[in-house]
Amino acid sequence: MSSKLFKGTPTYLLDSKLSEAFHIARLLEKPLLLEGEPGTGKTKLAQEFAKKENRPLFEVPITSESKVSLLVSRFDEVQRLMDTQAAVANAQMKQAGIDMQIDTGGRKVDNLEEYVHLGPLAEAFSTPGSVLLLDEIDKAPRELPNNLLFLLSERRIVVPETQQTIACEPGKMPIIVITSNHEQDLPAPFIRRCIYMYIEFPPPERLREIVRMHHPGANKKIVAAAIEIFYQLRELDLTRKPSTSEILDWISYLVQTDVLDTKVVERLKGAQTLVKHRDDRELLRAIQEKGIESATSQKTPNW
Repeated sequence: MSSKLFKGTPTYLLDSKLSEAFHIARLLEKPLLLEGEPGTGKTKLAQEFAKKENRPLFEVPITSESKVSLLVSRFDEVQRLMDTQAAVANAQMKQAGIDMQIDTGGRKVDNLEEYVHLGPLAEAFSTPGSVLLLDEIDKAPRELPNNLLFLLSERRIVVPETQQTIACEPGKMPIIVITSNHEQDLPAPFIRRCIYMYIEFPPPERLREIVRMHHPGANKKIVAAAIEIFYQLRELDLTRKPSTSEILDWISYLVQTDVLDTKVVERLKGAQTLVKHRDDRELLRAIQEKGIESATSQKTPNW
């Protein structure tokens, strides 16, 4: 395993502490568990690393329906049934002297491996140097991280339909990044097997660097005003606080529409990029009519 630190890319600013945590996870061949608010760059780490290092990336968005079995493999029962029916029909036509055969693509129904489709976890274990991203694992059923724990600890997968074993020798484990928005607590044994990093929301100075990376030609006054208002919005009692990706969208809109007046920014032109919950509409209208100062002057605005 290379000891080279990953320091980010021209479009992905990587914090030194996150870089170190990622480095530790790679050296020890353990999963890196990243927690933090949405939009803090958790998912981007795996994506940008794989892209820069030209490594295969297996990306899995976790949902409430996710199961470890589906991450390992899927058995195509329907195709096997169709091939079985075709084999029977072919035998009957041959017996009847009919010179016609149904094409089964060369598959043999007694060869189960031909009907097994490896899932992203098995694919990653089969591909040395690959990157596996399990995104938003906190959305998963409770049993998923518990079941996943065994596979990651043993460093081997058994495909249930064929009993094929896919094992990773030392130095051959995929790089595994697991993200969580902490919608629910993960099992303690699972966390103990991971390298852990909580990504803090970036302070204004760091956010300015991020904005410069993505919008180097943006008007400095407009960017400064947008960042100031962005943090003021995050201090309000919004149902859903805007994230880093959303201020980048907002500034992109301001740049593309040639906004040069900070007063326009203060009235939240293009607010649809920032305020994204129906319960915040009234507060948004008040800010656009009276200015954000009237909202920030009260701890709990009552419009």
